[in-house]
Amino acid sequence: MPERNGHVLLGVNALILGYLPAAWKSPRLTADAFHSGDYWRQIGAIAERGTLDALFLADSPSLGNPGQDANPAKLDPTVTWAHVARHTSHIGLIATASTTFNDPFELAERILTLDVVSGGRAGWNLVTSRDPQAAANFGLDGVPTREERYARGAEFADAVVGLWDSARTGQEFSLDGEHLRVSGRLRPPASPQGRPVLFQAGGSPQGRALAGRLADGVFTAELTTETAVPHYQLVKDAAQQYGRTRDEVKILPGLLLSLGSTEEEARRRSDELHEASPAAYSARWLSQAIGFDVSTLDLDEKFPAEVLDAPLDPATFTGSIGFRESILQKIRATGPTVREYLRETRYSGSGHGGFVGTPEQLADRIEEWYRLGAWDGVNLQPDVLLEGLEVIADEVVPILRRRGLYRHEYETSTLRGHFQAAGPSA
Repeated sequence: MPERNGHVLLGVNALILGYLPAAWKSPRLTADAFHSGDYWRQIGAIAERGTLDALFLADSPSLGNPGQDANPAKLDPTVTWAHVARHTSHIGLIATASTTFNDPFELAERILTLDVVSGGRAGWNLVTSRDPQAAANFGLDGVPTREERYARGAEFADAVVGLWDSARTGQEFSLDGEHLRVSGRLRPPASPQGRPVLFQAGGSPQGRALAGRLADGVFTAELTTETAVPHYQLVKDAAQQYGRTRDEVKILPGLLLSLGSTEEEARRRSDELHEASPAAYSARWLSQAIGFDVSTLDLDEKFPAEVLDAPLDPATFTGSIGFRESILQKIRATGPTVREYLRETRYSGSGHGGFVGTPEQLADRIEEWYRLGAWDGVNLQPDVLLEGLEVIADEVVPILRRRGLYRHEYETSTLRGHFQAAGPSA
């Protein structure tokens, strides 16, 4: 395996209770866990015990569909992370927020405020959003086209970065774009880390260009190293094309987890959690992800060409291009029946990659992908957040430390510092 010095970046995508709908049945949880301050304090404490680099938390300005969303109700991540910041001292706190349904001045000030009160540990994960219900909540007749969303998103990112810099320079920032007009200077003090860390989510060509130009990190979806390695290089190349170094943007794909002391135990755990989740959950999620109603297919036949080879119609498909392409590429490569693929998603993930196994096997996966240049780190997404996070902090991290792939103590105090101290790009 190729040598690659330095340590991986480890994040956890805090999917409220866990990535599977049945997570709420954990005996560790109370009925009010997701909006309990003590629950979120525990999340921060466990993550910091494992010296993790960052926690991610998504905003969703609408109630989700329980048939496709394991956590249909969500809290404002900046407020939640401000509470966690009070009880922690090193863990990075990244809020996912939409450029479609927010105002750039207000969001820039909200993220910078979190950054200041946390001592330089805040980040923003930029998404363009595609939810019709959220659009209705904001008085829109529908979701803007993909081109409109990405064009607005690029202007929005420029505005937020410029406004963050205005707090440092004291100079007013102005932007007169096609989608946004912004003029002003932020009120909070300058960021303790220069500016908050900026993440871009997704793997579309527009997203890669935005990541190469401005982002410090990319939260992407990858199922195989055959697709992850080329995507990694494309983003790094884009950074260089914009006059940046390859190390200035870090790649952290998501990875869905079910962990056990043996592989058999982990698979049994995954099966039980899936079976306790709503019937047809996987089929509904897959239908939404690829833009085709999977329930109309014969479960014991392979996916037809009309699904695998259908051209993407941006006018009708509003989902994630990165998720869709990673799923279809894997189906093409492995040729499963519909039933086989839905069963296998229990172990191999959905749009994000999946992992079912032991902490040692997970460390193997992290090391292999890191040394191959498929990622700079990973955003781990446990099936049940509280329980899975404890295994990551107390069992997975020590294995990575013994292999020289992870630090023993925090060496930096800001989120940007954590990123700069990580291993160099492949």
